[in-house]
Amino acid sequence: MKSFRMIITILFAMSIISIFVYAQGHETFDAIPGKSIGYMPVGFGATFINGERYYLIYIAPEVAFGDLGVGLDMNLRFNTKGKLRAGDYNTFEDYLRMIGYVRWAQKGDPIYARLGQLDYSLLGHGSIIYNYNNGASYDLRRTGVELGMTFEKYGFESMYSDLAGKGLLGMRGYAKPLKFTSLEKIPIINNFEVGVTYARDLNANANRTSFDSSGRGLTIVGFDLGLPFISYPKFKSTLYLDHAQIVHYGYGTSIGISANYSGLGFVNLKGKYEVRFNGVQYLPAYFNAMYEYDRFNPVTKMSKSDTLQYVAASRGYYEEIAIIVLNTFNFIAGYQAPFSNDNQGVIHAELQMPEIAGILIRGSYDKTRVGRLMTLNNNSILSAEIGYKPVKYLMISTLYQRTFSDRDDKGMQLDHFVSQDRVEPKISFIYEF
Repeated sequence: MKSFRMIITILFAMSIISIFVYAQGHETFDAIPGKSIGYMPVGFGATFINGERYYLIYIAPEVAFGDLGVGLDMNLRFNTKGKLRAGDYNTFEDYLRMIGYVRWAQKGDPIYARLGQLDYSLLGHGSIIYNYNNGASYDLRRTGVELGMTFEKYGFESMYSDLAGKGLLGMRGYAKPLKFTSLEKIPIINNFEVGVTYARDLNANANRTSFDSSGRGLTIVGFDLGLPFISYPKFKSTLYLDHAQIVHYGYGTSIGISANYSGLGFVNLKGKYEVRFNGVQYLPAYFNAMYEYDRFNPVTKMSKSDTLQYVAASRGYYEEIAIIVLNTFNFIAGYQAPFSNDNQGVIHAELQMPEIAGILIRGSYDKTRVGRLMTLNNNSILSAEIGYKPVKYLMISTLYQRTFSDRDDKGMQLDHFVSQDRVEPKISFIYEF
């Protein structure tokens, strides 16, 4: 991974910044205060999952009324015999996840709420929950909720991953203590922030170790300090320190700097660099994009917490960069790894291209335990889509997604992971109102 690290480092140096960026959802549009927008794609096509063909009908309307946004994700897949795909709509949870999202405002606004799919959820600086995804594959999608409030002197953010079952709960409260004193008028230091985080996975497999099968769940607690030392309209930067403890296991500390530069007008550069001091039995960003896979391995019969017994103390780093051009071209790449151990890296990357001559391209890639970067296995999620709009109201596109699941086509639990290839050519009629 030296070559990848070199690329990230060069981009990091060129931008002269470090990244703090959260990828919060991927709605087709953002709500515009005082305006209403509607988007109604209706598609027909075919889906190939594990080599089997299904005929697809999907309706995915999105509507925004000021700060309120609603998006549904209704997919009907029929096999060649005209029957719905087994496992798609067997339980109440299957119907609940037809809700793509219902949200109020955006994260960072005075009041923010979101119900539905959580794409890249995080709390604080991301030392405990970072880029968490509650829908790691099509058959593992969950319906979750996020809620946050931001005020001048304090605030909180929270999330829960699975309203239909026992999932991941995260809460963080924070305050700017100097705002309550006579120092509130002193620039820079008056924005000093203190935060406390509590996260617990209530799933029975979260802490199902070889020596304890009680299913008691797993808890991580932490605190953080942050100081926004540069706060110009076009350039902002923050120094921070995070400390986290995995209850009954180990602890770790990270020191980092984040920045956002928008002085070029049409280009926005964001960056982040962290140095991590990991104790024994501790993994940073424990609840990450691959956590729904890592929670419990049906092959080895080991949970992610089981592997903590073998984690040695280490020092590591995390670096990430984002390039955003006119809010139409977006590139985000981040990589974390210990300084000395091989095959223990974690990568997250996203790409969204602007529409050019009616052609649209976007994709994302996540992988843990990185050795060979592009080897796809149950430690990875790959998604890519290319589309063409010959006219305003018509979209022809193909989605490819490679994920892995521990369930068969009927939703039954397996003792191993199987690849799940989703190839979905579609013709969509789009009506905007």
